[in-house]
Amino acid sequence: MAGRKPKPIALRVLEGNPGHRPIPTDTPEPKLPAECPEPPSYLSRIAKIEWRRVAPELYRLGLLKELDVQPLAIYCQAYADLRKAQEVLNKDGLTYIHVNKAGEENLTVRPEHYIVQACMKQIKAFCTEFGMTPSSRSRLSLPSEKKDGDGLEELIQ
Repeated sequence: MAGRKPKPIALRVLEGNPGHRPIPTDTPEPKLPAECPEPPSYLSRIAKIEWRRVAPELYRLGLLKELDVQPLAIYCQAYADLRKAQEVLNKDGLTYIHVNKAGEENLTVRPEHYIVQACMKQIKAFCTEFGMTPSSRSRLSLPSEKKDGDGLEELIQ
């Protein structure tokens, strides 16, 4: 089916339902964990650091459900792979001299450049899905926090 992919219901609610189309109530929603999940053990150290940076905020917004753990893990590992490949490029440069079988020298782009490009594509796709891009974030509007008290402040205003 052609066309734009539907947004997750949680994102539509956070955006204030700008299209004013009815939000389905019968759509199955994955369970929200009791607390923010820990990063999977198989992630690299840098991926776990990224998890601990983004997961609490996604959880706070209600965007990190039980079924979202694996996509978030993929994002975090892609981020770690991007960092590792970019560090090689920063140290060794974008190109190197490759000598072919005939003994000719050719200027060649490092494989890490293609790794960086692939990781960026994965990261962008994930960020778009979870509302982590500047444009999607600007459309989010969180419900106002309920203040503790007896409501007197509301009557005075």
